[in-house]
Amino acid sequence: MNKREVFGTVILFTLIYILSFVDRQIVAVLGVQIRDSLLLSNFQIGLLYGPAFSFMYALAGIPMGRLADKISRKLMICTGLFIWSFMTVISGFAASFTFLITARIFVGLSQAMLSPAVYSYMADRFSEEKRGLIFSIYASGIFIGVGLSFLAGGAISMQYDWRWAMIAVGLPGLILAPVVFWYVNEPERVKPKNICENSAIAEIMAMLKKPSIRWHLIGFSSLACIGYTLLAFAGNVFNDVFQSPHYISQYGWFMFGVAGTVILSGKTADLLAKKNPSRRFWMGIIAAVGGVPFYMFGLFTSNPQTAFLCMGIGVMISSSYNGVAAALLQYFVKPTQRALAGGLYLFVISIAGFGLGPPFAGWLTDSVFSGTYAVSYALISIILVCAFIAVFAFLRAMKWYQSDVVKETQ
Repeated sequence: MNKREVFGTVILFTLIYILSFVDRQIVAVLGVQIRDSLLLSNFQIGLLYGPAFSFMYALAGIPMGRLADKISRKLMICTGLFIWSFMTVISGFAASFTFLITARIFVGLSQAMLSPAVYSYMADRFSEEKRGLIFSIYASGIFIGVGLSFLAGGAISMQYDWRWAMIAVGLPGLILAPVVFWYVNEPERVKPKNICENSAIAEIMAMLKKPSIRWHLIGFSSLACIGYTLLAFAGNVFNDVFQSPHYISQYGWFMFGVAGTVILSGKTADLLAKKNPSRRFWMGIIAAVGGVPFYMFGLFTSNPQTAFLCMGIGVMISSSYNGVAAALLQYFVKPTQRALAGGLYLFVISIAGFGLGPPFAGWLTDSVFSGTYAVSYALISIILVCAFIAVFAFLRAMKWYQSDVVKETQ
C-alpha cells in the first residue's frame, strides 16, 4: 500500500468515525424534542442516550475486539457501519420509548465493531513514533461527528422535526458502507515470535496486572464521564437554564474546535515522548484540569452568551485527550492483543462515560438539586470529582510506564 492509499484509508476511517458519532450523539441533540413528543422524563432521556447504547456497546466491545484480532477487520467495519446506519434511520419511525431503546441497543452492538478493528489496523500500519498523531486524526472524528449532529441534526429538527433528523443522519452510512468495502485493503498482521494463544479473559487479566494499564483506564474513563455527560445535557443547560434553545445547534461549532485540539494533543504527545515516553500522560492531566475553570463560570453565569463561550472553550480543552488515550494503550500490549485492548478500553470508558454519567446527572437534576440551575449543579459535581480522579490516576500511570511498556520486537 503506497502513502497515498494509506492516507486515504485513514481519512476514510475518520469519516466513518464521524458518522458513528453523529448517529450516537443525535439523541442528545434531539433529547428535548423526543422527551416532549413521547412524554418522557429527563431520567428516561439519560437512559436512552446512556445505558441503552453504552451497555451493549461496552459489553460487545471485548468480544468484538477479540474477533477483530482473528478475522477480516474490513468486513467488521463495513458490517457495523451498515447496521448502525440502518437502525438510526428506522429510529425516525419510533412511536414509543421501547422502540427507541431497542434501536439504540442495536446501534451500540454494531458500533462496537468499529474502533477495535480500526485500532488494530492502524497499529499494524504505522510506527510507534507516529501513533499519537494518527490515532488523534481518527479520534478527531468524534468531535466533527458531534459537531455535525448539533448543527445538521439541530437544524433539520428545527426546520422539520426530530424524526426527519434521525432519518437524515442515518442515510449517509448506508451509502458509504459499500464504498469502504471496495476501497479498503486488509493489512498484513504483525506476527511476533513465541505466540501463545490464550482466552480473551486470560489475556485481559494479564493486561490488567500492569499498573499503567489500570491507572490509564481509571483516568481516561473519568475524563469520558465528564465529556459524555456534558454532551448529553448541553441541550438541557441551554434550554432549561438559559431559555436559549438556539444555542444547542450552535454549540456544534465548538466540536470542530475540539477536533483540532485532539490532533494538537496527539502531536504534542509524540513530541513530549521524544524525551520521556511517560510524558504522553501529561495530555490527560491538561485535559482534566484545563476545562474546569471555564465550566465553573459558564454553568452558573446569568448570561447565555457567556455560558455558550465558556462551555465551548471548556469542552475544547477537556476533550482533547481522545486520540492520545487510544494510542497510549497500544504501547502496553502485544501486537496480537491490539484490537482486544481497544475493546477493553471502549468497554471501560463506555460504562463510565455513557453508562454512569448521563443517567446519574439526570437523577441528580430530577431528585437532588432544584431550581433554575439544578442541571448546572449536577454537571459541576460530576466534573470536579472525575477531574480529581483523573489527575491522580495519570500521575500513578506515569510512575509505572517504563516497567509496563512492551517493546515492538516482542
